[in-house]
Amino acid sequence: MKLGERFGDVDSVKAVSELYAPMNGEVVAKNEELDGSPEKVNDDPYAAGWMIKIRPTTAADFDGLLSASDYSKLL
Repeated sequence: MKLGERFGDVDSVKAVSELYAPMNGEVVAKNEELDGSPEKVNDDPYAAGWMIKIRPTTAADFDGLLSASDYSKLL
């Protein structure tokens, strides 16, 4: 998977939003539980609501990511 590559969609009542890879790397796991309980993404995004796990290509792939607090400030 490459940074910015589409890896899925999120459906809501009003729209479908595409999901893009936050870094380069290999997808090593997908949260299959979201297929039956997609609300977990909103209810518990840092635990049960994770979508995919990525093994980064290099440690430098983390450099462009925001912390949760920095992301909140951006919003």
